[in-house]
Amino acid sequence: MTNTTVTEHTIDSAAITDTDSTDTDSTAAVETPEAPDRPGRIAVYAAQAPKAPLERTTVPRRALGPHDILIDVRYAGICHSDIHQVDEDWGPGIFPMVPGHEIAGVVTAVGSAVSLRSVGDRVGVGCFVDSCRECDNCRAGLQQYCTGGTGIVLTYNGRGRDGSPTYGGYAKQLVVDEQYALRIPDALPLDVAAPLLCAGITVYSPLSHWGAGPGRKVAVVGLGGLGHLGVRIARAKGAEVTVLSQSLRKREDGLRLGAHDYRATSDPATFAELAGRFDIVLNTVSADLDLSAYLGLLRTDGTLVQLGAPAKPVSLGAHSLLIGRRSLSGSMIGSLAETQEMLDFCAEHGIGAEIELIPAEGINEAYRRVLASDVHYRFVIDTATI
Repeated sequence: MTNTTVTEHTIDSAAITDTDSTDTDSTAAVETPEAPDRPGRIAVYAAQAPKAPLERTTVPRRALGPHDILIDVRYAGICHSDIHQVDEDWGPGIFPMVPGHEIAGVVTAVGSAVSLRSVGDRVGVGCFVDSCRECDNCRAGLQQYCTGGTGIVLTYNGRGRDGSPTYGGYAKQLVVDEQYALRIPDALPLDVAAPLLCAGITVYSPLSHWGAGPGRKVAVVGLGGLGHLGVRIARAKGAEVTVLSQSLRKREDGLRLGAHDYRATSDPATFAELAGRFDIVLNTVSADLDLSAYLGLLRTDGTLVQLGAPAKPVSLGAHSLLIGRRSLSGSMIGSLAETQEMLDFCAEHGIGAEIELIPAEGINEAYRRVLASDVHYRFVIDTATI
């Protein structure tokens, strides 16, 4: 990486201890130029226009409301969707844009009516910071599929109930409603926990919903930011896990992370040899794949779950669904309760993301490396460097 200092941080899956030196004194107050109960400004890294490089600046911070908490952001993961949003791949953006929805930090102030969180709590914030709370999905605890109003309020590149833009985790601080901040167990270091708030829950939710566990065979397509966590979580749930990757370049990593098998999709024999084998296939990549070929890997009543969001519409032959009563489905992040369940599960099983910790000045280079698939396996920003 040019002009960027990178520290690679991996963890032992057998156990996690909180060795993160920056959050040892989690009750220390954050110094801010303005009182939390008054509007202020926070230091961030933001893109000023579509496709623009990110640079240090400041953006408004809303006053702490009765149910709000102020978070001293310690770490923020870089998700591929951050790049999609900055580049407006999915539609017009709101600029300046402060990306970041894999956020881990410490509560430093609370509103007058807060009851769920306390100063000093270790918390995480994922992809959304509000929902209508009244639609059928919200009432059922499926906030990620909110259908009320305009749907969920995205952590960044969205608008809050007052119409003001939301700003994400590439920041020194964040103000959020206490209900939308999750408790990070003490056993999880904050830096490796940050990517769990998007990548982790994105794979955990479908693995739970479609019943990954003992006696079930799971294939994970792609060994990247999502895929490497999919392997670890599926293995911890007791499933037999196979990685399907374009090449065998990461085979050693895949097996170390818990895969029982690792196959190259560039080899036509792979699809013939694995036909009809899997109960669940998780597609974690955004590439334009031949979905019919991957559906052929499923057993009767098996499910191919699409997690990546390709820029172009997907297509497939109807017979790939009809034969074997196979299903093609999708899944988007997870609910608040399920995200907390995931964090607790990962703490119990010693699962954290494998990360490269970078200073804020390395964000633009990290974006270039993500686009080149050159990251093992998640970039995480040390926000103390903002």
